[in-house]
Amino acid sequence: MSNADRVTDTKKPSVLSRTVLGFLASTLSASVGRNGYYIASAWILVEAGYGSASVGTVLTIVSVVEFIASPLAGVAADRFDRRRLNIAADLSRFVVLLVTACAFFYLDAFVTICLSAALFAFCDRVALTTSQSMIPVVVRGAGLATSNSIVFFAVQFGCLGAALLAGPLLNELSPALVFTVLAAFFVASAASLGWVRLDRASDRVYAANSFVPNTDLVRHFAVYALLYGGAVLVSVMGSGFVFEEQQGTAVDFGHLEAAWSAGSLIGAGLLARLTRTISTHTLHLMLLGSTALALMALTPLSAPWTLAIFAALGLFYNLGRVSVEVTLQSRVSDRVLGRAKGAMHSLAVGLGLIIFGIAAVLGDRVFPSTIFFGFGVALLAGVYVLSINFAKQKGE
Repeated sequence: MSNADRVTDTKKPSVLSRTVLGFLASTLSASVGRNGYYIASAWILVEAGYGSASVGTVLTIVSVVEFIASPLAGVAADRFDRRRLNIAADLSRFVVLLVTACAFFYLDAFVTICLSAALFAFCDRVALTTSQSMIPVVVRGAGLATSNSIVFFAVQFGCLGAALLAGPLLNELSPALVFTVLAAFFVASAASLGWVRLDRASDRVYAANSFVPNTDLVRHFAVYALLYGGAVLVSVMGSGFVFEEQQGTAVDFGHLEAAWSAGSLIGAGLLARLTRTISTHTLHLMLLGSTALALMALTPLSAPWTLAIFAALGLFYNLGRVSVEVTLQSRVSDRVLGRAKGAMHSLAVGLGLIIFGIAAVLGDRVFPSTIFFGFGVALLAGVYVLSINFAKQKGE
């Protein structure tokens, strides 16, 4: 089957397959735990009076760890059994959250979350790289666009569940109990993945192969990095945007995260249809441009219209992310897929570090909506550069 056929084929994976069901259950559980962790961490810091700058600091730590861990996780995913590595990473995340819950009784909230985030980020990157590298194997024989849409639908459904769960938990429970509840989701993820059985050919360990991305893949990496940058910005400034500019509560912050996740759910379901009607490059440019305009629109708008904007941002991000993932899986051999994902994520995290640096320098001296507007302008510039680059390649 050609790469193009693999991307646009609409054949659905067997939803009754034990392998697919176990993998989706693991993906869903881990998504709730992972996103609940970051939502809870951000709100606890802001509510404790540390402001958006503290969230930026914590996510900077996460990004530095991910920048280092991404290539290592990619190599590990290509050299070791991906299913077992994923289970080990899930159990490690469970332990980190339990230790974090205990640390709240002895350490300051900011110190606790900083230390926790460093450990969590490493385990999380191993889990995500191995899990996403397993997708072509788990859904072998089905179209990549449809299969990835289903998997990422489960991811975003987990994000939505985490957003709806985080608000009530943060209002009713202490930080230690919140992290204890979230830790249970990683045990459920590991148990579900333990139920999965891959064929022997899929489990084989590959010898080390070099991976050198071509110009086309680098362009897709750039698209992923820009979309990732927008998502990072929402993570850094979202809590401050609600708390400072909208004078909202933890529940309001949960609604914002839920709006993002609801939009992402729609985005995951649209890809299979869009790949049959529009070219990948055109789709990416449209998504980047739409994201830029949505971010810029946050400045003059107020609630509840901002919820619609965040839903749109979630839709654009997830649609673009799934599209890039499908492209990567269709054009890169399974032997080096882990390393390809590691390289792509490292580039994205590099951009994220720049964003964190800007957020740290500006601190609480400017409104979050102003930073959203500035990044929107930068995205439009990125769209212009990518369109020129693509035009030159076609001319050659």
